[in-house]
Amino acid sequence: MNIGEAATFSGVSAKMIRYYEQIGLIPPAARSEAGYRHYSPQDAHSLRFIRRARDLGFSVEQIGELLVLWRDRERASADVKAVALSHVAGLKAKIAELQAMVQTLEHLAEHCHGNDRPDCPIIADLAQPVSAPAETASAGKSRKTPLFGADTPVSSRGRAARKPRS
Repeated sequence: MNIGEAATFSGVSAKMIRYYEQIGLIPPAARSEAGYRHYSPQDAHSLRFIRRARDLGFSVEQIGELLVLWRDRERASADVKAVALSHVAGLKAKIAELQAMVQTLEHLAEHCHGNDRPDCPIIADLAQPVSAPAETASAGKSRKTPLFGADTPVSSRGRAARKPRS
């Protein structure tokens, strides 16, 4: 089957199929005399496997591990279970982080009057400096709240873990 047919069969886009080949997640496809990719039924099943694993949130690295285990008929199911449980632990940690973000934002929104006045606890909280890492804090360096504008750093610092102010 060609790449379009493999994409339809597996639910993986042609672009992602080429990417998976490029990073070695699947072996390079056989080529026709004209240079077109040709995929075997086994290749298409591997792509379906990858699609299902991606739907469950496994990383590319984890999928690589799972593919090796899937192809190894001598494998121990305990090895597969370990990969799955490691992924579950990561998902639970992400859920906890998201729940903390929700709680913080709900708390801030509850304390925002939502009126015409400029006072807003949401903006005030966002403008607060983030605690410095242990090394920086121990060195006695302080962090200045950035000015707004082009010099304001954009970051994804862990604000959600902070307890909301009362």
